[in-house]
Amino acid sequence: MAQDLLEVVKDGVAVLTLNRPDRLNALSPAMLDALLEALPRLAADADIGVVVLTGSGRGFCAGGDVKAMAEGREFGGDTLEDKAQALRARMEVSRWLHEMPKPTIAMVRGAAAGAGLSMALACDLRVAADGARFATAFARVGYSGDFGGSYFLSQLVGTAKARELYFTADIVDAAQALALGLVNRVVPDARLEDETLALARRLASGPRVAYRYMKRNFNAAETAGLVPMLDLEAWHHTRCGMTEDHREAARAFVEKREPVFRGR
Repeated sequence: MAQDLLEVVKDGVAVLTLNRPDRLNALSPAMLDALLEALPRLAADADIGVVVLTGSGRGFCAGGDVKAMAEGREFGGDTLEDKAQALRARMEVSRWLHEMPKPTIAMVRGAAAGAGLSMALACDLRVAADGARFATAFARVGYSGDFGGSYFLSQLVGTAKARELYFTADIVDAAQALALGLVNRVVPDARLEDETLALARRLASGPRVAYRYMKRNFNAAETAGLVPMLDLEAWHHTRCGMTEDHREAARAFVEKREPVFRGR
């Protein structure tokens, strides 16, 4: 795996670390290519229950590499079509974070800006250090935004607030992010890794089949009406009722003990 992305797996949790700390983990082609290799592989790995995305050093991800922007080498290709297609292919990172059939968690320390913010928003959950800072940042460099940020931000904070944050590129601190619903938890910086990985391990030991169908339900609910959602929930709920995990959980409830889930 490219050094721009580090991968560690333990206790059913895969931690992917964006690794360009000298550039606040600004995105690079090698980093994005490594993510596009890792995410589908981890999504299909039965031994992995949760994927955590984080950054090395003092920041999560500053977004696009502004130096590369200034030098005109941010995207590959010569034509508008080529550049747009190259960008779109790499934006699949956000789709994998959002749609893979297992929980994804962004562990945010320091700055999450631009496409870095977009990727954090693509995850199911966000745990932030109390010193974390969030900014859409695109307006500052004359861009409209990528990696699904406008979609995910609208879902989380509503379209009016999302537009304000895009137009102004204002910086949002951790407390504001929590109040807005931008993050799920804010913890002391020194406790960020412990708290996030404790949550990740808790989910990794949970009912993985049920989590898979929960994600399908919530992703469908972003666009579906009530009746289609009732239909989908009925099928998924019934499917989960046929799993070993459900039967184990029911027995554990009766026996007044904690269930041991097997992901089957």
